[in-house]
Amino acid sequence: MATVVVIGTQWGDEGKGKIVDLLTEYADLIVRFQGGNNAGHTLVVDGEKFIFHLIPSGILYEDKRCAIGNGVVLDPAVLMEELKELEDKGRKITPERLMISENTHLIMPYHKALDHAREAAKSEGKKIGTTGRGIGPCYEDKIVRNGIKVTDLLDSALFREKLENNVAEKNFLLTKMLNAEPVDAGRIYDEYMGYAEVLAPFAGNVSVLIDETRQKGGDVLFEGAQGTQLDIDHGTYPFVTSSNTVAGGACCGAGIGPSQIDCVIGICKAYTTRVGSGPFPTELFDDTGDLIQRKGAEFGATTGRRRRCGWLDGVVLKDAVRLNGLNGLAITKLDVMSDIDPLGICESYQVEGENFTSMPTNIRKVEKAKPVYRQVKGWAGDITGARSMDDLPREARDYVHSIEAQAGTPAYVVSVGPDREQTILLKNPFEG
Repeated sequence: MATVVVIGTQWGDEGKGKIVDLLTEYADLIVRFQGGNNAGHTLVVDGEKFIFHLIPSGILYEDKRCAIGNGVVLDPAVLMEELKELEDKGRKITPERLMISENTHLIMPYHKALDHAREAAKSEGKKIGTTGRGIGPCYEDKIVRNGIKVTDLLDSALFREKLENNVAEKNFLLTKMLNAEPVDAGRIYDEYMGYAEVLAPFAGNVSVLIDETRQKGGDVLFEGAQGTQLDIDHGTYPFVTSSNTVAGGACCGAGIGPSQIDCVIGICKAYTTRVGSGPFPTELFDDTGDLIQRKGAEFGATTGRRRRCGWLDGVVLKDAVRLNGLNGLAITKLDVMSDIDPLGICESYQVEGENFTSMPTNIRKVEKAKPVYRQVKGWAGDITGARSMDDLPREARDYVHSIEAQAGTPAYVVSVGPDREQTILLKNPFEG
């Protein structure tokens, strides 16, 4: 029996979906524990592409059970769309295969309206780069105890009461402060009562499900969204998401004690990307950055926005090792770095004459950070057919070892292409 957490070590978009899909083979239950449909996990299985925003990536295994934990904020319309897309592909999902925590908070239309209106009101350069999906305002309501949970939705009278109170407040903000259009409580009520009928069979106690799975000797895999530097407490605030993306978030966001986590795997892309606003010390503004962006097809799975690309940031990586207690790395998109020579790994930052080996907490210092690089020799040729480290060119192996040395953590997985089969599994975290 093992419990494994998979998280992102950078600013998200590291390829967590593929690694979760790979490790799902060894798990019985796969749990999403934070974030919302501002995250997108892309998988390629037998040449067919799947993009998930809410449903755990493990859903593609028909003999596995998946769960959406209480730490997630859920847009019912997006969930319905994902369920329909899977059904259209011959993969109908039943409540026996997917449980949604009754304590999961719901994204409401006024959350999305506030998200857009607030971002629009900010001057250029002050924008956060939010996806506009209502994630932040939903978490905001959760913290001030105005949120609406799945269990509230299933009690129509309670739902109506909470909805009307919230709409009165949100419409004041929208119309009086943000010069935006109000929302209609009656229309929202009718729409969400339709969702309630669909969601009711899926609702349950995810914490109890996890405990029962473990009691029966089953293996549990926790699927993180976004990345460590987007954590609300530990990331490059305020250019972060609204949840705890670090491994500890799995405990709060699903209902499991920290002593029950056996292994934490950090997904590390072989280079670094960031989508949206915020400081990015190793960003490349030259032809190499453009080349990495094209080769890696670096567009956001959720927004379609072009991702900013740069050399591997070892400062960010070391922060992730410390903040998550990483046992091992899954290095993804190694194939993208083929035919680029030399390669850079950032070992520290220089900020106004001061050396930093961890991310500065002052955002102005992060914006001024100058990366200090170590160069690593690149390699030539296609490596997507490699299935063992011995199949890789020596320089590619050296690059992997350089990443391990920078992190002080071994690689468990090396990905050399988007497909499930294009993977080198060095150590299975479910096998101790």
